[in-house]
Amino acid sequence: MRVYDPRQEDQYYRALLERDPSYLGTFFVGVRTTSVVCIPTCPARKPKRENVEFFRTLRSAMNHGYRPCKVCRPTENAYEAPEFVKRAIDLVRASPKEKVHDARLRRAGIAPERVRRWFNRHYGMTYHAFQRMYRINEAMIELSQGRNATETAFDSGYESLSGFGYTFKKLTGRTPTASSPREQLLLHRFTTPLGPMFACATTNGLCLLEFVDRRMLESEFEDLQRRFRARILAGENDHIRAAKREIVEYFAGERTEFSVPLDTPGTDFQRQVWNALLRIPFGTTSTYQKQAESLGNPRAVRAVARANGMNRVAIIVPCHRVIGKDNNLVGYSGGLERKRWLLEHERTVYDAG
Repeated sequence: MRVYDPRQEDQYYRALLERDPSYLGTFFVGVRTTSVVCIPTCPARKPKRENVEFFRTLRSAMNHGYRPCKVCRPTENAYEAPEFVKRAIDLVRASPKEKVHDARLRRAGIAPERVRRWFNRHYGMTYHAFQRMYRINEAMIELSQGRNATETAFDSGYESLSGFGYTFKKLTGRTPTASSPREQLLLHRFTTPLGPMFACATTNGLCLLEFVDRRMLESEFEDLQRRFRARILAGENDHIRAAKREIVEYFAGERTEFSVPLDTPGTDFQRQVWNALLRIPFGTTSTYQKQAESLGNPRAVRAVARANGMNRVAIIVPCHRVIGKDNNLVGYSGGLERKRWLLEHERTVYDAG
């Protein structure tokens, strides 16, 4: 969507001139004289005000005929967290049981106001809520390993068992004593060349991998929480770390198959369709018709298409490899431009191999 509000455009232009990192991911600028699209922190020479227009999404700018700038590389860096946010997150991850107050941020040379603004815009939560999730995540791990609730509460920085119990139940929907390893459902945001993605995992495997701008994302979160009877918390586990590593290798052209365990609840038919997707070789494509035939039901084309659309694990369960029978690109939750990019990427890697 293009931005038409003059005041908003003026604000974005000032951010562009100042290379303000707090605006990363909030707008993209199309430069009419060069036909390139840039991110707010682009180090290239700044265009005149009358030569630019602004867009809410990278996809919208590219749909208007702009190509990615080779200097700031918006497809890779559009949603990268600025350095001050990375440092604030590192403080939490280094000591998840300790509260990171504003005073500590300031001592580290980090402006708390900028951190709060970035978290609200990109995570939909406050920085302190993000911290609480990490602390409760650590507590869940310890409880699942047999530690008692009282020791866990005070070791996690809570001054009372009741305060710990209240926060724990508010975030997880369960009391500390009713929790189990199965109820850990963790969510982590990371950057890819095609924009940021959410990875969500249980203790058994990866259950979701989606681009953050997927329209059905909220309903997918709700569905997973209902199916696993768990609340989603910010955090990482071995499955999420493995998924991140393998996705990085995939985009680098170093991986054509994935090994991260999956934990994908669904109907028997949906699971059959998703397993059929996993059998489509890297660098090739299939059609809904071929998928239906491989399942022994040639008439189930629409049902197969619906099941493909319900796939929650993008790229690893490669629904992007399914095209129309006339070889045209058809629906993809991440957007057709991403689908085209992924297919071209795989063909390039396949041909080079």
